[in-house]
Amino acid sequence: MAGTLAACSLPQAGPTKGQIFDGSLQKDGDAFVVSVNDRVTRATAVVPALGFSSDFRTTPQLTSDTIRPGDTLGLTIWENVDDGLLAGDVGNSTALEEVQVDSGGYIFVPYGGRIRAAGNTPEQLRAVITERLMDQTPDPQVEVRRLAGDGSTVSLVGGVGAQGVYPIERPTRTLAAMLAKAGGVVIEPEIALVTVIRGTRKGTVWFQDLYKDPNLDIALRGGDRILVEEDSRAYTAIGATSQQARVKFETKNLSAMDALAQVGGLISVSSDPTGIFVFRNEKAAIANQVLGRDDLQGAQRLVYVLNLKEPNGVFQARDFVIHDGDTLYVTEAPYAQWSKSISLIVGGLTPIANVATLTQ
Repeated sequence: MAGTLAACSLPQAGPTKGQIFDGSLQKDGDAFVVSVNDRVTRATAVVPALGFSSDFRTTPQLTSDTIRPGDTLGLTIWENVDDGLLAGDVGNSTALEEVQVDSGGYIFVPYGGRIRAAGNTPEQLRAVITERLMDQTPDPQVEVRRLAGDGSTVSLVGGVGAQGVYPIERPTRTLAAMLAKAGGVVIEPEIALVTVIRGTRKGTVWFQDLYKDPNLDIALRGGDRILVEEDSRAYTAIGATSQQARVKFETKNLSAMDALAQVGGLISVSSDPTGIFVFRNEKAAIANQVLGRDDLQGAQRLVYVLNLKEPNGVFQARDFVIHDGDTLYVTEAPYAQWSKSISLIVGGLTPIANVATLTQ
């Protein structure tokens, strides 16, 4: 029976720890196998570089002092005569509601004609209208109010409470305030990403960073598109783990220990805590730093080895950062292979049935 088992390959979840080391470049394989230590952990602790460019961060907030094309204005004109040019049957005031500033920046005022509004403050426009009407009616009094308009709106889509188009008003001139106006984010805040698209430019930040770094709470501009979406990063877990699957990140920074916990941790009767491997295509700059070289070019295949039985093994696994696209593989313990052998010996199967089962 021992000879029969020796001639056959027992079923297993993947390569053994020894087979992975045998496939290293050090032994004419195609990947560098590296044991994780403090230096390796620091060199590979890279997270996605997110943020807004200086163009976004230095844009000043919109103010109600400057009128722009697309804005909507409200005008009220009082005349100092009983039967004025604009006054109706009751009172001597005339309200002109929702006066649209056209694409050229002009508005039309009865008896005042076409007047340039864009670029002026409400006070400056009030003076211009007053001067225009002065020749038509004695001592006119004008009030100009700047309302929200189509030229000062942003669109919000994705994981927000209420998707839609929102005007940029006094309380909602910044990104965080506008998100609050839309009902906040409805996905897990820790993995929520906020992207602002302005023309051909765009920037992305973590939602939680908006409240940690005031510089990221940028001022909005009319036409901005805001997208809130869930982090799409994922890793693959295979081998002797409680779950084998492609798993999405649940935190902004995911450690190897967190990744193991997400798939149910190690299996006490079959997992080898000394054989936890992370397969990764590493950038040349990081690979050179990890390996202490300077001649590598292009992406390199690296296999990082974690040993939880080492004195600081758990700390290493807690500090080692998992990257998007990583493959986390846990080898089976030698005991697991021995258990399979014993179960076949004492399982009541004939030698011929054993061979057929193993072949399948």
